Amino acid sequence: MSTDLTPSLLAPGADLERLADGTVWSEGPVWLPETRRLRWSDIPNDRILEWDAVTGEVSTFRQPAEFTNGRTLDLEGRVVQCSHGRRAIEREAAGGPEVLVDRWSGGRFNSPNDLAVASDGAIWFTDPPYGIDPSGREGHPGTSEYDACFVFRWDPRTGEAEPVVTTMVHPNGIAFSPDGSRLYVSDTGFYADQPEAQQIHVFEVDGPTVVGAGREFARPPVGASDGFAVDREGRLWTSAGDGIYVYAPDGGLLEHIAVPETVSNCTFGGDDGHDLFLTATTGLYRIRTTTTAA
Repeated sequence: MSTDLTPSLLAPGADLERLADGTVWSEGPVWLPETRRLRWSDIPNDRILEWDAVTGEVSTFRQPAEFTNGRTLDLEGRVVQCSHGRRAIEREAAGGPEVLVDRWSGGRFNSPNDLAVASDGAIWFTDPPYGIDPSGREGHPGTSEYDACFVFRWDPRTGEAEPVVTTMVHPNGIAFSPDGSRLYVSDTGFYADQPEAQQIHVFEVDGPTVVGAGREFARPPVGASDGFAVDREGRLWTSAGDGIYVYAPDGGLLEHIAVPETVSNCTFGGDDGHDLFLTATTGLYRIRTTTTAA
């Protein structure tokens, strides 16, 4: 389950548990501490699911769900998420999801994919084209209205989004370092027949902007990085083709957790925060670790 590298970041005797199955492509996990539930999406089936830590049961939270993808909690503990179908960033509210932003410079986004909340409350998000693919598998077929794929920052004070990274092919997973000084973004542009775009980039952050062009941080040995979780020591836990890879802040590989199917994303949760939840192709998994989220 892990490499021979030591010390292990997995709890003694930790085993990979399969908590749920029956999905086509699972994504967007977030732990909800108030209800002790893990919420995630089955994108092609256009539904949002929840796993209950008390009963172990899985229920449908919403269907149809406009092909939601990445989600997290904002500074007030509310769920914010990416909607491929609405081509928007939205926030869960009592009456259902409300759109926070769905366009820039007069045109709609492609299909927001993943997001991270900064310490000032701003939402940074990636905007690849997977939800507007002609297949309609993860959204509604469409065209890009700004002919690119950027990373955006949405400012809650102004209600506007502006691009912060414009140099990537298909920006996908996104996360901040614990102190907010670094931004990690994965590129899955190899899907667009650009094999060099299959790495994790890191950017230095100065307030509402990134400094410089960034650099390559790591390149998983199997598949490509998709979603991230960052722990309290600043280590980056990333999904890839055959499991989870854990990288030190200097980019060194620390751990590999093997999973029997392609993994899309991961997040920390559980009552004490030591559980790592993994969304994979057909199911939801959990494994016990020795650390917690940043």
